[in-house]
Amino acid sequence: MLRDELRSATNPKPRLFFLGQAGFAIQNGQGKWLAIDPYLSDCVRRVEGHDGFKRLFPAPVSATELPCDLIVATHPHVDHFDIDAVPEMMSKGAKLFCSVDCEKLVHQLQMEYYSPSITYVAPGDHYTAGDFYITFVNCDHGTGAPDAVGVVVKVDGKTIYEVGDSCLRLDRVNEIPQPVDVLISPINGQFGNMDSDDTAKLAEALHPALTIPCHYGMFASHGGDLKRFYDVMTEKKLPMLIMQQGEVYRL
Repeated sequence: MLRDELRSATNPKPRLFFLGQAGFAIQNGQGKWLAIDPYLSDCVRRVEGHDGFKRLFPAPVSATELPCDLIVATHPHVDHFDIDAVPEMMSKGAKLFCSVDCEKLVHQLQMEYYSPSITYVAPGDHYTAGDFYITFVNCDHGTGAPDAVGVVVKVDGKTIYEVGDSCLRLDRVNEIPQPVDVLISPINGQFGNMDSDDTAKLAEALHPALTIPCHYGMFASHGGDLKRFYDVMTEKKLPMLIMQQGEVYRL
């Protein structure tokens, strides 16, 4: 698990870690870290004000423990832009790439001090940061986050596509750099997101080497049918990996 892997200097790299919710961390072969939508606090319950958004599983690591050179926040919902964790991670020197509609949240958090390390992104933007080549792509999270983005990360010869919060848009498949080695997709089927069947359809369209589900199990109010995901992927003979929080997948 993640804490054990962090204590060991001998584990092979690159590695992909599941942080829970829609959060993942990637360590490349040079030991640099990129975190996508890390949700490491319990800030959603505080913001929403009820136990429907209570964190149901402890974070695999704290924001202090997770090494991080780069952070991607796909949109300003606070289970993706963790208002407790992100400023703490940036205080240790991490750079932030976030969708353009995160700017209001940055101001609310008084993060202007970190402005030189913050880049606002939109679909079609490309960045090379260290040995990570990052492409931001369209997603469709509805009117609640109209500027939300998905992210494609190329690292050490592998391509990881994190869909972000989105409904199924098969009409945009050709916009995704291919081939895709790892597809990461939400399955909660609420708040405008894909469900398990939608994710299977996207996997059929993209033919990734592996599909990893996310955005389930963290909150009572969010839903997500993991059994349905397992069943439909098995039925269609599509390769998948269901990860525990903190679990590592060696790319």
